[in-house]
Amino acid sequence: MVLELQNLTKLYKNGRGAEDITFALAPGEILGLLGPNGSGKTTTMKAITGLCPATRGKAFICGIDISENHERAMRKVGCLIEAPALYEHMTAYQNLKLAARFYPAVDDERIFDMLRLVEMDKYKNDRVGTFSLGMRQRVGLALALLSEPELLILDEPANGLDIEGMVYVREVVKKAADGGAAVLISSHLAHEIEICAQKAAIMYGGRLLCVESMETVLASYPSLEDFFLAQVAKTRGEVSV
Repeated sequence: MVLELQNLTKLYKNGRGAEDITFALAPGEILGLLGPNGSGKTTTMKAITGLCPATRGKAFICGIDISENHERAMRKVGCLIEAPALYEHMTAYQNLKLAARFYPAVDDERIFDMLRLVEMDKYKNDRVGTFSLGMRQRVGLALALLSEPELLILDEPANGLDIEGMVYVREVVKKAADGGAAVLISSHLAHEIEICAQKAAIMYGGRLLCVESMETVLASYPSLEDFFLAQVAKTRGEVSV
């Protein structure tokens, strides 16, 4: 498995966060975290990458315990969590060039390939400070893909994108998975997860309600949205099934 979570928990002082998250992700799989804002999706991703230390539980990336060897584990990870971390006074190319210093195998050819992939090559010499939200998201996606990661973590990657941009992000995500990367993607939009992920993890109130294959979901429900609402209703005790 590329990613294994064992009761991973991150709780903040106010009691919010994500608790007892357990699932696994294999090479080439796309797993979508689906839940409303505040359900714990971003917290889970931050705990996986070490951006916030876990309260308890374990996370393994390619068999490496991130709490024991964080640097080694993160060499295999590309991520875009919340807003991309970009230097506004630098160009798109300069931002990727700066990040490339951490990856000996990444050269200018790889940088230009990634800029072309996210359709930002014609803006490579423009300062990021002049970019729209959608353009920043594209550069952030290029950064996440720069090192050819084995695990790609994307937090609401379609944020700020128009319809064409959202479709293009899906294509990029599927291409990464076809190349063997495991992809963990989050969204509060059920349709986005339904059309790009093989598995859905339903999150609500900081808890993981279930993990199910999209094939199984759509065999029993008209849509992932209906499945999500049914799982939340069960949690609230609104239905007996």
